[in-house]
Amino acid sequence: MSDPIVIQPPAAANASVIWLHGLGASADDFVGLADELALGSGHGVRFVLPNAPTMPVTINSGTPMPAWYDIRGLDIDAPEDTDGLSASCERIDALIAAERERGIAADHIVLGGFSQGGALALYAGLCYPEQLCGVVALSAYLPRHEWLLDAARTTTNNNKPPVFMAHGDADPVLAPELGAQSRDLLLAGGYDVAWHSYPMGHEVSANELVALRDWLIATGIV
Repeated sequence: MSDPIVIQPPAAANASVIWLHGLGASADDFVGLADELALGSGHGVRFVLPNAPTMPVTINSGTPMPAWYDIRGLDIDAPEDTDGLSASCERIDALIAAERERGIAADHIVLGGFSQGGALALYAGLCYPEQLCGVVALSAYLPRHEWLLDAARTTTNNNKPPVFMAHGDADPVLAPELGAQSRDLLLAGGYDVAWHSYPMGHEVSANELVALRDWLIATGIV
């Protein structure tokens, strides 16, 4: 995996957003995210945009492409690539560790992403052993939900960061029902989930970014 794109804030960094792109995409797709969120001229939020490794993806006929893990189906009970998820989770943990070495506390780090990147953000963020500032999943779902929520119920280190989820109600790639099912599972597991639905497909909208900015401000990261 190549080095991430790092966008430094206008002020001294005191928080970080690690943002994960979707399947077949790249970090370049989100280089404008910091500006689009309009966090203000004096914010201290560093944005870290990693690139996924290239691997064959089952649902795309085994074609190699940037992917955080293999996808074998697009319903909530489809077989899952647990090894790929674990490997990418380790990469995310390393990125979090790098931010902490730069002086950013875990509770000042937000992990987020779009589509497959949002799914990995949910999985890695909820698996992380310390409390993160928050987790963002746009047009995404919760992988390994049964294992993850069972682990959350039985572990003594049950950190539950706040979660922001948003989905298009006409999404032709990841059905809105898939996002809503994941939301309901998280709510049943005791997570604080801010849910937003928009009249759009598999994309990011301006209204969605306004809601995300307000949520980030509410977390205290800005």
